[in-house]
Amino acid sequence: MTNKVLQTPENLSLLPDRHPTKDFFIADIFDNLPFKDDLASMEHPLFSLSKKIDLRKLEYKKDNVSVTIAPSTYGLPTIFDKDVLLYCGSLLMDQINQGNIPPKTLRISSHDLLVATNRPTNGKGYELLRNALDRLRGASIKTNIKTNKREVTRAFGLIESYEIIESSKVKNRMIRLEITLSDWFYNSILGKEVLTINRDYFRLAKPLERRVYEIARKHCGKSEEWKISLDKLKDKTGSTSSLPKFRYFIKQIEKTNHLPDYTIFLSNNDIVNFSLRQDFVNIEEVPAISRKTIEQGRRITEVAGTGWSFDELHSQFSMQLLKGFKPDNANGAFINFIKKKVAERPK
Repeated sequence: MTNKVLQTPENLSLLPDRHPTKDFFIADIFDNLPFKDDLASMEHPLFSLSKKIDLRKLEYKKDNVSVTIAPSTYGLPTIFDKDVLLYCGSLLMDQINQGNIPPKTLRISSHDLLVATNRPTNGKGYELLRNALDRLRGASIKTNIKTNKREVTRAFGLIESYEIIESSKVKNRMIRLEITLSDWFYNSILGKEVLTINRDYFRLAKPLERRVYEIARKHCGKSEEWKISLDKLKDKTGSTSSLPKFRYFIKQIEKTNHLPDYTIFLSNNDIVNFSLRQDFVNIEEVPAISRKTIEQGRRITEVAGTGWSFDELHSQFSMQLLKGFKPDNANGAFINFIKKKVAERPK
């Protein structure tokens, strides 16, 4: 069974942007829904990098931190399974940023999750999602890592439970899901122990690339440069490869040079250098547009009836924000931009 290959995203250098035109709720970062990654799993290797069913019992110890992860019959949760937590955690942070205390149990659209995390929405995509949920639910984790200053003393899964609330009998696909998060992960979100990650993370096809990006985002952050020895980076990724093999993999990542936000360079003395890309955009510093304002802009566009696509206008204004436009009131500036545009028909 250990040789069975898991169904994972295609083994390509970089996954395509499967959903360039997204639905309103998940359109992009400017819908005030940036993706958040929890600091604990960015720092410590909690997810398997294997593309085969991984039935190992993982034990990780570093300084005063210990983590033990026992797989279920479905195997260890993988770095691709983490997409579910990234999506759920981002929804929770969105509620927290609006001044609400979110519930630990979320009802979500399976389709929205798949689109937001750049996963396929065909039958295989839904099968992959169900498998991910089984691994996240089935794994047994024990750790002394505190989240929101609390330590969970019992073994737990990364999600406590999941339930398919609604399914399509015709296509045999889940439509709506109810996911109850573990106390440990939920506490990390309540404590705002998170960092924003680039949406292009979901285009990275190789597990090690995703893990290396997380580590760079956590440690390099907005700094111009960050260095780490190759052997220490290997430990932080949780890679089971030999050091020579790991060196080869890092050189391949350096060669493709498509990590979001950072470039990577391996020196002759086995020091891995991360550098901030010149076009890096710190999403936290980009003015946010509220959901209410976005809906208002959509209504203004539709009522005007001059032929403009709201998504196109939304994209135009978003690009201005990306290029450094920082209005005193982003919501007011957005509505004024919409009104000015829809006063005339597109040329």
